[in-house]
Amino acid sequence: MNQELVLDEKLQTLKNLAWVLYLFHAASLVFSMGAFSWIPLIISYVKRGDAAGTFVYSHHTWQIRSFFWYLFWMALGVLLFISIIGIPLAWLIWVGAWIWKAYRLIKGFMDLNANKAMEI
Repeated sequence: MNQELVLDEKLQTLKNLAWVLYLFHAASLVFSMGAFSWIPLIISYVKRGDAAGTFVYSHHTWQIRSFFWYLFWMALGVLLFISIIGIPLAWLIWVGAWIWKAYRLIKGFMDLNANKAMEI
């Protein structure tokens, strides 16, 4: 078997996994406000090493960072919501965080389809 073909198949498999993880993050964002994004997060951590040296590695890092920043902003919104006086600001932060994460997922998905590494 041609070694170049094997490398192409491996890269395509890595790309397909990243694609599925983007979809899982997006479904979680839409249906649970991101509550189930910890599942693709764990998979990204486990499989990121397999993608070392490829553009797909940056997509795993992009997804991991997106998860933790989204978690930070959602937690900040919860703290403001609990304080009562910050309820309007909490909603603004939650909506902003949701839009920001949706943007990151769309950008990552588009760059993955174009075989481009993410700027991390």
